[in-house]
Amino acid sequence: MKKLILGLAFAGSLLVNAQEKTKSASPITFGVKAGFNASTLSKYDGNGEYDNDQKLKPGFNAGVFVHIPVADKFSIQPELLFNQLGSKTEEREEFYVNSDRYRRDVDYKKTLNYLTLPVMVQYHILPQLYVEAGPEFGFLLGGKDKGDITVSKNSGNTTTTQTTTFSEKIVKDLYNRFNFGMGIGAGYYFTDNFGVTARFTAGITDIYKHNSADAIRNNAFQVGVAYQFK
Repeated sequence: MKKLILGLAFAGSLLVNAQEKTKSASPITFGVKAGFNASTLSKYDGNGEYDNDQKLKPGFNAGVFVHIPVADKFSIQPELLFNQLGSKTEEREEFYVNSDRYRRDVDYKKTLNYLTLPVMVQYHILPQLYVEAGPEFGFLLGGKDKGDITVSKNSGNTTTTQTTTFSEKIVKDLYNRFNFGMGIGAGYYFTDNFGVTARFTAGITDIYKHNSADAIRNNAFQVGVAYQFK
């Protein structure tokens, strides 16, 4: 991840140099952005006494963008971002072995790291205010599952509880490397350079390769700041 962040920083410095060279000849501008993600995975409901509850997981995004005006009020903005997605999951299961009742509680966070390429079409309501929509293409870099498993056994009047903690990398062979989604958002620039952004991206492709049940998709709400080099 450190190499990726350094790579994005290097790309940003290249964009600054490119912007200096093209400032007087082109309306195209370059910039950097970063922000907060609140992500989740589309919910899968088990059956019987099994309950799977997906909750929002915090993460972050950071990268570079190119702002390309194409008409009076329209522009296109491709971006290259490191994007941290995933979800926070609570699983609850009860089952019996002979006359003993067991309860299994699993609380964990699934972090999925992507290199994403959003291509946003922006409409400028005002010179400083815009709305946007467009596709997002992603490539899975890796990820991690981290959390706790608690198993309670009720046998007559006696209850015993055992908790274990786990942290392990995801098995990338089980996941689709390519991710596709659609985003919609808005932004406001307080100055020619500095602005704030908000976007919701809904996943379309399944994150898993071999999933015979309902598709599990990435969903994320993002808020952040952007800086254009002008």
